[in-house]
Amino acid sequence: MVFAELIGYPAAVLTTAAFVPQAWRSWRTRDLSGISLPMYLLFTLGVACWLLYGLAIASVPVIVANGITLCLAGMVLWLKVRE
Repeated sequence: MVFAELIGYPAAVLTTAAFVPQAWRSWRTRDLSGISLPMYLLFTLGVACWLLYGLAIASVPVIVANGITLCLAGMVLWLKVRE
């Protein structure tokens, strides 16, 4: 395993795991009053770009982390738009 991947995998797990509580709370309470729509739109687009970047460089940690985060962020964004 390349040294960069030894850093990439924990970074991917930590940053993705950090997002789970917000997504879970948003789903459970449906209270998104404290969520900024422009921020979440930009964040979700940024995560989508990171996913595309990961695909372009064939980096498994980047692909997996951003694929999962895109799903979670997309769900929160969808809930915010529907509110």
